[in-house]
Amino acid sequence: MTDRPLLHLVFGGPVHDPRALDFTNCDDLDIVGIFPNHADALTAWRGASQKRVDEADIKYVIVHLHKLFDPETNITTDD
Repeated sequence: MTDRPLLHLVFGGPVHDPRALDFTNCDDLDIVGIFPNHADALTAWRGASQKRVDEADIKYVIVHLHKLFDPETNITTDD
């Protein structure tokens, strides 16, 4: 475990296929926020996803920003 925050980005928007990550329009992305840990990001992802659950073409994702900054680390984020 580390004392530094493991940043996670939560965003979503319209996709061509809900089974993939092909967003149709980057101008329509909903940036939910950046969170210091996976647990907070997961809570935000669930809330945003639930608000738009009836829209089949909307998908929200969690991006592990800390892995982009330091891809060599093998730190787990699930608590």
